Amino acid sequence: MLRVLLTRRWIILTVVFVALVLVMYRLGLWQFHRYQQTKRQDHRISRAVHTAPVAIGTLTAPGAKVPESERYRPVTVTGRYDTAHQFVVRRRTDSDGNLGYFLVTPLVTADHQAVLVNRGWVAPSQTDDAAFPPVPSTPSGAVTLTGRLMPDETSKLSGIRDVSGLPPRQYMLINSAEQAKVLAEPVLGGYLELVSSRPPLTKADSAELVPGPDSDSQTGSDEAIVGKGVHLPYAVQWWLFALMVPAGWVVLLRQDLKERRKKAAAQARARAEGEAAAAEPATPRG
Repeated sequence: MLRVLLTRRWIILTVVFVALVLVMYRLGLWQFHRYQQTKRQDHRISRAVHTAPVAIGTLTAPGAKVPESERYRPVTVTGRYDTAHQFVVRRRTDSDGNLGYFLVTPLVTADHQAVLVNRGWVAPSQTDDAAFPPVPSTPSGAVTLTGRLMPDETSKLSGIRDVSGLPPRQYMLINSAEQAKVLAEPVLGGYLELVSSRPPLTKADSAELVPGPDSDSQTGSDEAIVGKGVHLPYAVQWWLFALMVPAGWVVLLRQDLKERRKKAAAQARARAEGEAAAAEPATPRG
């Protein structure tokens, strides 16, 4: 067997099999780390979602960056909608995967600060997909909103390319720094993803609210459930593959040894038959 293992073929095969084991082990480890990361993230999001709402001003300020640890924190704010600076965000999907827009309306508070409010999804125009879509009416007077605090969207974090030259009041991202260039009031960092309103919204005032992280939907900004429950089975799968590789190596080796023994036995029989034939006396001719 040692002589077989030291052949060029088996040295190459053994190196390849060892490399496969190491690669599969590392892939399993990577998936397991992703599982741990997702589990920590799910725990953080669950804790954030079930926290009692606080005033949005306690978690952000004009020009501030909302940390990832505050994503989905329930917040409240009171003010009046600024419909003059209302805009839509392109290429967003509803719960059924239909492409449309997010409707964002700034809310101006009593201390003259602006909060970007994502009021939800609206369908595109039926005549021109690129045109400003039909949007719900906007509640007049003071309203008190409850929603999820969200960090500003950026191309780096969202993977969405920020395209320039779009039609008026259309954007690719919800970004407070970008809107601060057109609003007179200081804009609080991040934005509010609307959950409820007081007074309650009428049907005419309502867009399709963005599902939260407890939903089964993967639309909008819900990153909590993407890949949830997948990484651990993948890790186990890669490790099982890694265990199967040595078993395959042993099976191949045994098969090779078996074939070599058969070949050696056949050669031995052929030699024996040849020697026997050579030892037989020649038959005299009559």
